[in-house]
Amino acid sequence: MTADHSSNCPPNPQNVPASDQDLTGHAFHLIGVGGAGMSVVAQILAERGAVVTGSDANGGDAFEQLRQRGMDVRVGHRAANVPPAATVVVSTAIKDSNPELLLARERGQRVIHRSEALALAARGRDFVAVAGAHGKTTTSAMLAQALTTAGQDPSFAIGGVVSSLHTGAHLGTGRAFIAEADESDRSFLNYAPTIEIVTNIEPDHLDNYGTPEAFAAAFVAFSERLESGGLLIACADDPGSRHLARTAAAAGTRVTTYGTTARTDIPGGPVPGAAHVQVIITRRRAVGTEAELVRWEPDAVAPAVGLVPLEPTIPGDHVVLNAAAAWEAGLELGVEPLAMARALSGFGGSGRRFEDRGEAGGVRVIDDYAHHPTEIEALLTAAREVAEERGGRVIAVFQPHLFSRTRNFAERFGTALAAADYTIVSAIYPARETQADFPQVTGQTVVDHISGTARYLADPAVAARAAAEFARPGDLILTIGAGDVTRLGPVILDLLASLPDPERA
Repeated sequence: MTADHSSNCPPNPQNVPASDQDLTGHAFHLIGVGGAGMSVVAQILAERGAVVTGSDANGGDAFEQLRQRGMDVRVGHRAANVPPAATVVVSTAIKDSNPELLLARERGQRVIHRSEALALAARGRDFVAVAGAHGKTTTSAMLAQALTTAGQDPSFAIGGVVSSLHTGAHLGTGRAFIAEADESDRSFLNYAPTIEIVTNIEPDHLDNYGTPEAFAAAFVAFSERLESGGLLIACADDPGSRHLARTAAAAGTRVTTYGTTARTDIPGGPVPGAAHVQVIITRRRAVGTEAELVRWEPDAVAPAVGLVPLEPTIPGDHVVLNAAAAWEAGLELGVEPLAMARALSGFGGSGRRFEDRGEAGGVRVIDDYAHHPTEIEALLTAAREVAEERGGRVIAVFQPHLFSRTRNFAERFGTALAAADYTIVSAIYPARETQADFPQVTGQTVVDHISGTARYLADPAVAARAAAEFARPGDLILTIGAGDVTRLGPVILDLLASLPDPERA
């Protein structure tokens, strides 16, 4: 069982100062410090002056970056790693049997959740929490880059590298602190944001929540965590997020929505439930989807801001929607509308979000973190636009994430992946789960629901070779998933470079 650490997570640990200026002289030990979420917390705590140590089972790129910054981080979980005076920081993935956690509890050390450590590091700033089943990283990264370009020097903690900023974490001098708010374990309820962005509320993490209704209820609770006078920014195109906006507004919360539904489609005023920030798609291209933004005040019959051009350099309608959310947050933080749109148009992407890994033999390799059916649908739509301009096909190498998610969404995964010309599904990345609890669930479970050409190849190395051998010049190969499938990009590129016949398929 995964530990529930909520009872061990006081909002202000005893050895943490009330001052919001720095954490100098205070120690934190992070278990699982190499993870995407934990590593950025480590960096921010260190930048606030804390002494940071940590451990990780496997290491990895983020782990090595922390080591290069001078932090004492170690591979392997051993009781001896834990400094006796440190506040111990954990995620929900850390099990009760972890030797470092066991020792910390024996000593009576404070144990807090990662989200509470992040809230502590953000103390004294205008906290912008970005939530949703998908789109969090891209939206957070867009906002961080745009505010940086606009001269606000925001702080941010993002579970992916912002390409133009070369990091996923930064302690800035400005008032804004941007962070992804993780709904998977309800830890986003540990925040008290000034601004909340909710990109969507599609059911996920049902292994934790049990029902879609419980999942949606958690977002209502999240909206109630807003500071007095704070702003909820919600996507009107998503039914769950739209319902949240109405519920929050009825409770007296200040709400702005964004989406593609026009406000003046019919005579007599705005369409009920339509977005305050209207996104008008004007052109879809492989190098980015262009749009115009129109902003309406509530109950207005004419726009307050009209036809602001938005031109992200990444394809996909979902990218433009994410940018619209970031645009509205930027306006709330004081950036002029046109300047914010221009800053967003320069967004260069973030790690593992339609990330270009290179090209060999005329075949381009893209890596993406998509692990929910809706994310995969959006990814393959964007990939299709790129492939068609190249005169090629889309080849998907998909690694399912979690046995429970694979079981719950197998049919939807199959429908989404059918948009590829050829799909290879590898073994499931178990994360916190075990195959023994789901003996009948494998990658074949997804393949059985794909109507197009698809194969189940459990071995990642075999999957990589099959994708490379099938590809021909002009094609796109996508490595997709939240696990270690990202490691296959360089492998596939090496295979493409070594295969003798470029017209092999």
